[in-house]
Amino acid sequence: MKSKLRLAEYKVLLYRLFLGYLFYFIARVLFFTFNTHLFAVDSFWALLKLCYYGMAFDTTALLYINSLFILLSVLPLTVNTRPGFQKGMAILYFVTNLLAYATNFVDIIYYRFSQVRSTRATLDVLADENNKKLLFTHFSEAYWYVIIIFILCSLCWIWLYNRVKLTPAAARDKKVYFLSSIISFVLILALVIGGIRGDFAHSTRPINMVDAYKHITVPNQGDIVLNTSFAIFRTLGTNNYKLQHWTDEAYIKTNIKPIKQYNTKPANKPNVVIIILESMAREYWGSMNRDVNIPGFKSYTPFLDSISGSSLIFTNAYATGRQSIHAMSSVLAGIPSFQNAFTSSPYAKQQIQSIVSVCDSMGYQTSFFHGAANGSMGFQGFGSILGYQHYYGRTEYNDDKDFDGIWGIWDEYFFQFMGHTLSNQTQPFMATLFTLSSHDPYQLPEKYKARFKGGPLAIDKCVQYTDNSLRIFFNYAKTQPWFNNTIFVITADHTSQTYYPEYSKQVNRFAVPILFYSANSAYNLKGVRTDLASQMDIYPTVVDLIGYNKPFRSWGRSLVGNHPDEQPRVINSTGNIYQFMQGNYTYLFDGKNFTGIFAVADKGLEKNLMTAQPNAEMQKGMQDCKALIQDYTDRIVNGKLLAR
Repeated sequence: MKSKLRLAEYKVLLYRLFLGYLFYFIARVLFFTFNTHLFAVDSFWALLKLCYYGMAFDTTALLYINSLFILLSVLPLTVNTRPGFQKGMAILYFVTNLLAYATNFVDIIYYRFSQVRSTRATLDVLADENNKKLLFTHFSEAYWYVIIIFILCSLCWIWLYNRVKLTPAAARDKKVYFLSSIISFVLILALVIGGIRGDFAHSTRPINMVDAYKHITVPNQGDIVLNTSFAIFRTLGTNNYKLQHWTDEAYIKTNIKPIKQYNTKPANKPNVVIIILESMAREYWGSMNRDVNIPGFKSYTPFLDSISGSSLIFTNAYATGRQSIHAMSSVLAGIPSFQNAFTSSPYAKQQIQSIVSVCDSMGYQTSFFHGAANGSMGFQGFGSILGYQHYYGRTEYNDDKDFDGIWGIWDEYFFQFMGHTLSNQTQPFMATLFTLSSHDPYQLPEKYKARFKGGPLAIDKCVQYTDNSLRIFFNYAKTQPWFNNTIFVITADHTSQTYYPEYSKQVNRFAVPILFYSANSAYNLKGVRTDLASQMDIYPTVVDLIGYNKPFRSWGRSLVGNHPDEQPRVINSTGNIYQFMQGNYTYLFDGKNFTGIFAVADKGLEKNLMTAQPNAEMQKGMQDCKALIQDYTDRIVNGKLLAR
């Protein structure tokens, strides 16, 4: 009777699915173990609780991955138990499961750089990288131990799978066999649909990434609850640019002010050089931490610290994205990236008002410098969309003796290349340099290995090296006729490795420096500012400084001059949750509901102040957050990234 009802087959199927849960639990524990310092999990039981919540996301991922395997297991094919069929099923099972499982091991390392579970957006970024083979070789060598752990887990999984086998059994009473199979198929299908959705209620949407945050108090713990397979599946084919209608245009015009106009009239058009430093977070800068009171703090930026005293610096500034390509659109066009990189979206090909277009309209020569292979990170393509007149990459540098072997030309030499190139250009010019040496694998040129010893983080010595490269560049620039009429803007694309607990806090995982420097005192770029600032503010600030007097589109604000009607604010995203800072509060918004309100000084988001009756400032902050997102989406989707 058992063979007619196929009970043995269903038991084996359940066992094989159970193995998936077991190894996803192991992957989650490994993910936490390798990134413990990034999560405020204070006990083993707290970790187990997060793992328990994660089972719902594991269920959805495993059912997606094994849908064909489950279908072939329950269909009444009469050959299901035969050795040949079972061998084919084993191949299907492990090809699909181990490929998906491997993504969780990639995030064991990649998470410390991206600080979010990998999604389809990560695949988009990878697609824009043109030295994939070289990067794969490097990461395989640098993180070989993770590959070994993955292989051991896979072998253990295969061994456990083979411990329970089906005994071949023929279906003698085919009527009972087929009838019971149909009933079982319907029941299993219903369970699979419920498992993929997350529950059986019609009133709820299918389980999504934001649901990982329902049962936690510290936002980034949601990344422990999630698994990477689920994150990728749930973001495939998704459109994160959905039009919203939370408020009216009058409210947006009055409170968000997406169209701005300044009336500055500088005596001369200043040159502008924007330097975006790879991974060089605020944590590494001494001048950005003088009032933070971090015990035992050490600076790795002596040159940047030295010019900070003659610069306008912002010690409470934040990135609006998590990856390098996010920074390019944020800094140059004031367009942040939230769930996905704007530059990888189908909307990036429209006309975009930016620093580049504004400078071009004012007669500037515009150039973009990046020492990697041309096209790397999608910089060249997006630079072309923005309208840069010149692009200088590894091809134009044309001397691979200065190639670092992984990413591109060492910063020292590429800085010098930019300096000499600018000296041959007609003024005024606007140039952007995106550095690359302060990037994993954190290598140094041979001649500097004894000089720069760094600190507890692998990146520290590379920060010292890039800081020294800036010193050499500035020493050259000071000898050039264009130097005294040049405004330098220095920031970082995103944060990276953290050492001090202060910078492991949720909000400070976006903490970057912003510095404006000019030898020309007429621009009045001196002082230390602690008001909120972000990468989005760089674009309108440059527009203000160079004297562009026409309307332009910007969600940021000018950080110079007198503009009391412009509200300091910061918006970014953990990948799943918007973080909006304005006034006295930080707001967490999942796209539908506000899940937390915290004092702006509470960088770890530890004390949720959200109540049923928020005060007037809180209500205004929530409305402004939604209004900004509404206008952002509307302008991107409907092609309104120009001033209109």
